[in-house]
Amino acid sequence: METIDKEQLKQQLKEQIIKFLNLADKQPEDIKDDEPLFGDGLGLDSIDSIELIVLLSREYGINIQDPKEGRKVLVDINTMADYIAQHRTK
Repeated sequence: METIDKEQLKQQLKEQIIKFLNLADKQPEDIKDDEPLFGDGLGLDSIDSIELIVLLSREYGINIQDPKEGRKVLVDINTMADYIAQHRTK
């Protein structure tokens, strides 16, 4: 498994989020590392959270079954990157 540093991982995550969620009006630099993904931050909704869980499974081999676990992981880019770094299987 290749190791990529946190900054690369965050950049990659932003690009994947934009692509998977069809956020055509966003650029990776528009998404701050500590900006909430839901609500007042990026403004994602519960459908988007399902898409993000699919993204984590497909891209990183991370399986999140419990919605509470998902809510803890899908806080912001920093939290997602930390979680991926610790739990990725691919």
